[in-house]
Amino acid sequence: MIKLHHLNASRSIRILWLLEEIGEPYELIKYARDDKTHLAPASLKAIHPLGKSPVIELDGQVIAESGAMVEVLIKRFAPHLAPDENSAEYSDYLTWIHFSESSAMLPLLLKIFNEFEIKSGTDLKFLNDYAETEFNNVFSYLNDYLNGKNFLVADQLTGADFMLGFVVKGALKWLTSESKFLHIRRYVRNLENQTSFKRALDIDAN
Repeated sequence: MIKLHHLNASRSIRILWLLEEIGEPYELIKYARDDKTHLAPASLKAIHPLGKSPVIELDGQVIAESGAMVEVLIKRFAPHLAPDENSAEYSDYLTWIHFSESSAMLPLLLKIFNEFEIKSGTDLKFLNDYAETEFNNVFSYLNDYLNGKNFLVADQLTGADFMLGFVVKGALKWLTSESKFLHIRRYVRNLENQTSFKRALDIDAN
């Protein structure tokens, strides 16, 4: 059986959502953030040395990267959530899976961390402008790409959406122009309407 080591309010929601969509039996092992530091508990280090979530156990193997989990779980249990490997869409599929943790995540994290630093009185001389430029560049590109699309690849739900959904939902707070990112907002609403996504949110909250 699949075991998911799940930390609340984390990237782990991706894998929880995927497992709910797949419908394969799994064991959920929950962890709560520290009330003061908001960091993951030290007990996660007993599962993987980095002490982060998500982590899954599958056939005695520990897998600790979201993208790898998505690819492994879909290939084994839900191949319909990925294009055929010989199709023209497969390279797009892989591109968007990796876009989530590379191009998209860095500017989002910089925006979040910069806000903490500014509130604490730090005078940011470079990072603030850099983060703003990169954020607008990446999410404007994504917004243009999503014009007329309900999903990222082949107009169907795929592993790429499970990966990117977490990022764009978190980025909505920073997409201050209501008219500039309409396609991203519509895309997020579509993901939020997925039954499996709603179930995952309920599980995460309880």
